[in-house]
Amino acid sequence: MRSRMSTTCCESVQDKARSGERLGREEGLWLLREADLVELGQLANAVRFRRNPNADVTFVIDSNPNYTNVCITDCVFCAFYRKPGSADAYTLTVEQVMEKIQRAVELGATTVLLQGGHNPGLALDYYVELVRETRRRFPQVTPHFFTASEVTTMAQVSGLSIPEVLGRLKAAGQCTLPGGGAEILSDRIRRRLAPKKGGAEAWLTVHREAHRQGFKSTATMMFGHIEDDEAVFDHLDHIRALQDETGGFTAFVPWSFKPGNTPLEKRIAHHASPTRYLRLLAASRLYLDNIPHVQASWFSEGKKTGQIALHFGADDFGGTLFEENVHAATNFINKTTVQEIATLIREAGFRPAQRTTLYETVRYW
Repeated sequence: MRSRMSTTCCESVQDKARSGERLGREEGLWLLREADLVELGQLANAVRFRRNPNADVTFVIDSNPNYTNVCITDCVFCAFYRKPGSADAYTLTVEQVMEKIQRAVELGATTVLLQGGHNPGLALDYYVELVRETRRRFPQVTPHFFTASEVTTMAQVSGLSIPEVLGRLKAAGQCTLPGGGAEILSDRIRRRLAPKKGGAEAWLTVHREAHRQGFKSTATMMFGHIEDDEAVFDHLDHIRALQDETGGFTAFVPWSFKPGNTPLEKRIAHHASPTRYLRLLAASRLYLDNIPHVQASWFSEGKKTGQIALHFGADDFGGTLFEENVHAATNFINKTTVQEIATLIREAGFRPAQRTTLYETVRYW
């Protein structure tokens, strides 16, 4: 179904966005579906510079290892997980995870985004020890650990509440939470993608409580599978509303689904195009008027598309991702170096600025 707005509303939407007035859902849908692509990018770029006025584009030196691939949630979009007892299932010891972090630190990493499956064989003490040991051994590293659904699994296995679990992680030294596991925050879509994860509120509840306890987190979106435009804006509405409530999101990070080796692969007729990505990125920048930063994903969309995204509303270029296994399980592999990221940002017309997990500038490249 097409948006009910006429293209004659173009100037009205542009005026609202430029002035900082909040856009309505139908206006957002019009931007995603009907706005001229070049004009949409220009508008999103103007709003980006109003919020972040200088020509800096930030990035973080990070790695994204995994502590287990054992999972009982059976998401149809995932090629990474293995059922308990599978021949190639694994769970690392705390010491083995520390070895991975040590290798990342030797490459200059200041953030480690640690994720795994929903493993019912792991006690809460294991997760707490991962945080505590990271803080003790590598005080320069931010443990950007565990998605919302992993936190929910910790609560279920331990018999504790989500606030209690987050409180224990915080006491061990954790202060940020990655946005993974959001996929599309539409109950209608989530029932088909990941029915065991619960609806949108399952993800939102964890981030709401994390923000209440002083954590900062990112908001993500995985698109390009079975979602439609209405589901995209269900997602954006949830993110915008929670940010109004808590102010705890630092950034919005959309990326496109990679179908290789997943149960969903045969059901996807067309992969998300670069044009779709740029449209969604720009519309998100305009609609999410309360999110400080929007990330361009060189990793999932390709380096050239990542550069173009910096002219479509993005002000951050993500991270170095020295180790990454989830996308790799779909046979999608993209690698870079710190020097290459800095070059890509400069080539796009911006000044590369290394940042922390909390978007504090560390140095310029």
